[in-house]
Formats: sequence, structure tokens, C-alpha cells
Amino acid sequence: MMKMEKVRIINNPVVLLNLCTMRDKNTDSQGVRIATRKITRCLLYEAAKNLPLVEKDVTTPLATFKAKTVDSDINLIISPILRAGLIFTDEAIDILPQATIRHIGMYRDEKTLKPVWYYNKVPMNADNPEKFYIYITDPMLATGNSLLAAIDLYTSKGIPVENIKCICIIAAPEGIENIQKHYPDIEIITAAVDDHLNEKGYIVPGMGDAGDRIFNT
Repeated sequence: MMKMEKVRIINNPVVLLNLCTMRDKNTDSQGVRIATRKITRCLLYEAAKNLPLVEKDVTTPLATFKAKTVDSDINLIISPILRAGLIFTDEAIDILPQATIRHIGMYRDEKTLKPVWYYNKVPMNADNPEKFYIYITDPMLATGNSLLAAIDLYTSKGIPVENIKCICIIAAPEGIENIQKHYPDIEIITAAVDDHLNEKGYIVPGMGDAGDRIFNT
């Protein structure tokens, strides 16, 4: 049973407009990419609400005052799951320039639906793990197995679960339940929760293969 209080669905009109465009089978790859980037920007803005703030003195042309800003003493990591997760990267470094990008490479075995690792750009130690904030990005949360493997990678370094967010555009109930079975307190930020997975592990109605549609392959 899904814990919907841990699933944040961002469905403002801008997201819904672009979600409709992205899903349409007649939208070409360029159109899918543009629509997807607009959605990812909205999702990243929502995710960033958990970043800790500090006050600093700022001098305008008129006065000096204390302004709130993101604490520069944190480690903010955007971790896209290759290849489809790359679509989040440009938007992420645009609106969160202090972030580090740590790529995770996995593909899904089409028979077992389990993730197969082929690239890991997360070799760092996490000194002061409570100061790490992780956004794992993948457009489609289908079975949830890839996201689970990515979450495991960061929690194994001692990073608190409450500092890790999963950001996807479309999620399946089965994938959400799989994540919550292992990490019941993790927050999932998405634009839509669809109906189900089909026998091949694709989200229905979904958008087809996100990587193929984004990268025209």
C-alpha cells in the first residue's frame, strides 16, 4: 500500500501541459526533450525546498540587510541514472549551480527487470554525511529496482534517508511500493502516478521508452 504522504505530485498547469506533450506518440524527440526539461525544472524547484538556509549580510544600492540563502556548507549532489536521467542535468546545474553531478550507469535486464551496473561516478567518502543532500533523477519510476540500487549506494555512506529525494516524471504504483517497502520514509517527487506496469515492465499509459524518445534511438 502506497504512503501517499511521501509522494509529492507536482501537477500545476505548466507541468500538465508539458506532460501531455511528452506523452503524445506524435511528438518528435526535440519536442519530447523540450517538454521534459520544462517539467524537470518544476520538479527540481520543489525538491530544493528541503535545502537548509542561512542568513548573510547583503548590501543593495540602498541598504545592508540580512538575506536568506542556501547554506554553502552543504554538499548538494544531483545523481542522474543513465541514460534517461541525463535530461535533468542541464536544468539542475542551471538552477543549482553549487551542485555536483554524480552519474550512475544502470540498464534494465529485460528478462529479470533487475538493474545491471555499468558505471558508478560516486566513489567519494561522505565525511559529515548529515551535510549531504542527494537528488536521484530518473524520468520513469517503473519497477523501482534501479532507484533502490542508487538509494542503497548513498545510504551505505551514512547519508540520512531524509536527505535523499527521488525525482521522476512518471511513476508506477508498483515502483513506489517497492521503494517504500525498503525506504518507507524517503520522499518521491513526481509529475504523475500512472495506472500500472505491463508484463514487460513498462508504465501504462506512460510515454513508452523514455531514453529512446528523448534521444531519438
